[in-house]
Amino acid sequence: MERFRAKYRDRYEFSLVVGGLRTKGAMQWDESAKARLRATWRQVAETTGQLFTEKLFERDNFEYDTYPACKAVVTVRELWGEDASFAYLGKIQSSFYLDGEDITALQTLKTWIDPEKQEAFAVFFESERAELLMRHDFSKARSMGANVFPSVVRIDSDGHMVCKKGFQRFDEITIDI
Repeated sequence: MERFRAKYRDRYEFSLVVGGLRTKGAMQWDESAKARLRATWRQVAETTGQLFTEKLFERDNFEYDTYPACKAVVTVRELWGEDASFAYLGKIQSSFYLDGEDITALQTLKTWIDPEKQEAFAVFFESERAELLMRHDFSKARSMGANVFPSVVRIDSDGHMVCKKGFQRFDEITIDI
């Protein structure tokens, strides 16, 4: 996505919309769930080359909940803009998938924020507005057909939304632009 944004920055406006991959209790953390997730991650790694850590699977207790991370991305977007939200999402993904960090904890989510801005981040993160904006994003993603993540949605020359679901290679995204 960063390669795409860099190449087409002058041609397109980019918006990051969070979709809520797994939220609040959607996945029970047991050996069966860990095995399914491990298999999914291995398949993703084979397809995309994305690296994953095994640290997460060492935890006895974990609620795989993307809700706080989504709310944090929305908070950054609202306070500091789209570019900041894309960069912040990259930090969350790297920390979770490569380092096994707990992205459900506000303290963890604050670590990627400039220390002088952490209080403003925390205040907005806990606000009703952040909750409302995040829920709006979830609805917006679904209305655009983005029910698989990642998805890239663009408006074609006729004004129709075109949704590319799941992992796409760079040339697959750009082939019809």
